[in-house]
Amino acid sequence: MPTKEELINSFDPNGPGKVGQLFGLPFDQDSAEVVILPIPWDVTVSYKSGTASGPEAILNASSQVDLFVKDIPNAWQLGITMLPIPSRIAEESSHIREMAVSHIEKIERGEIEGDKFAVTRINEACESLVIYVKTSVKKLLEQNKLVGLVGGDHSTPLGFIHALNERYDSFGILQIDAHADLRRAYEGFTYSHASIMFNALKMPSVRRLVQVGIRDYCEEEQQVMDRARGRVKTFFDEDLKQSQFDGESWNSICKRIVDELPELVYISFDIDGLDPKLCPHTGTPVPGGLDFFQVTSLLKTLAHSGKKIIGFDLNEVAPGDDEWDANVGARLLYILCNTMAVTHGKLGYTK
Repeated sequence: MPTKEELINSFDPNGPGKVGQLFGLPFDQDSAEVVILPIPWDVTVSYKSGTASGPEAILNASSQVDLFVKDIPNAWQLGITMLPIPSRIAEESSHIREMAVSHIEKIERGEIEGDKFAVTRINEACESLVIYVKTSVKKLLEQNKLVGLVGGDHSTPLGFIHALNERYDSFGILQIDAHADLRRAYEGFTYSHASIMFNALKMPSVRRLVQVGIRDYCEEEQQVMDRARGRVKTFFDEDLKQSQFDGESWNSICKRIVDELPELVYISFDIDGLDPKLCPHTGTPVPGGLDFFQVTSLLKTLAHSGKKIIGFDLNEVAPGDDEWDANVGARLLYILCNTMAVTHGKLGYTK
């Protein structure tokens, strides 16, 4: 088996990449520094489905991403790979999703409890997924890999956060999202995509949740924010826009956001945090949101701060009828991988 150095020396970053490999790179789990865990699951989505196809769509679109990064010229040499997409999880997601749709339709017709059997079965399946993700992430962390997760809906990284909760005494979450995801449970689903941050806040090691881009939330979620006593800091999209209208620079805003984070940071990125022109097929698009380079600037500010990114997820990418959403998702994924590596000293900015 060739060494990482041999793989680098034999690879042409200016030519066509390796078919079926993330970003066309030649690395595998042994030689890569960053390993991406794909979770094709979208059981609890409450509007449009399709995010279970996100990992495969991003993988396919990633071959169109040029590898050169202006301020990290050797970024591709880091070594990034995606594990095989687990077909068993995709099949179970499809099957359980049918039960969820039936239950949701009953609720929408006014049947308050919906399908109790379906809810029990769905919650059990979601709990099993949490255990699978937690176990998979722990194994990768024990191998000293930097880990990212690609979903699926936004419920998928809960097991990842559980793994970090056991590994670290204290860390914060940077959530980029249109939605607060602070519901106790939604439509009866304990592990709903709308409850991911409510569930994360149950973990003692999660000392701070910093939310950016939030613009669609309910009264219950506002109450959670109010009662958090500073543990939750929300940068509402409306307020961010108003600050810019009033003359504050985006650089200044980024510094304010990063200052709210502790030394160790997990990034949870729901693609609907972006302007929907960049993710029109995501499950619950909302007007407003961040532009692409606003996000890259925020991530660079975080990297320059000296704080360390201990993992990330990218979720809610639904391919739709074309590759646009996946194209944007793949480029975000490359930036997230590189930024995390910079904070671990495995890559460096030229300026």
